Amino acid sequence: MKSLRFLGNEVLLGTLIAILSIFTALASWQGSVADGQQNEFEILGMASLNDGNAEYLRANQDITQDYNYFDNWYLNLDERPDVAEYYQASFSQPLLDAMERDPDTVWDDQYYDEIYADANAYFDDSDANFEIAGQWNERGDHLQLVLMIMALGLAFAAWASLNKEESNMRSLFAALATVTLVIGVIFYLGVPVVAV
Repeated sequence: MKSLRFLGNEVLLGTLIAILSIFTALASWQGSVADGQQNEFEILGMASLNDGNAEYLRANQDITQDYNYFDNWYLNLDERPDVAEYYQASFSQPLLDAMERDPDTVWDDQYYDEIYADANAYFDDSDANFEIAGQWNERGDHLQLVLMIMALGLAFAAWASLNKEESNMRSLFAALATVTLVIGVIFYLGVPVVAV
């Protein structure tokens, strides 16, 4: 323990307490920011998901209307062309485009892709926001670990400062505080960065 006695020096111990306090506060603040960003992106993800669900339901209604209009158009095409023309005027643009592409295969994949395009865009946006929220969550979790390590080191440094300078316990607690500082800095440097 005599070799570690230099760690119990007042100036060194005071510096250790200051550095651990700064890192504890920094990890706490950055963790709070990460939690806020996670919450923000989760809310954006939920909003896009809700909008996507609403658009999906609207698209289903549009498809149902197209089916009805198409059936009525087809039934009236030969005998009552004026009625058929009325229904054709109500076709959605994706249905008109599908008929132009291939009149025999109206309900092709492209028709459904066009009808569901807005809903799918919202779903993609929702997935992207939830992915970013997950990254912020991971960053926050890592910062919480750093905070715990630094707070533990701060407690060791505080206990060291309560003992007399020639005490072996002072040197031991100072050594433990130094080790936790080093471990905390290593973990802090490994905290993932969120690329937004």
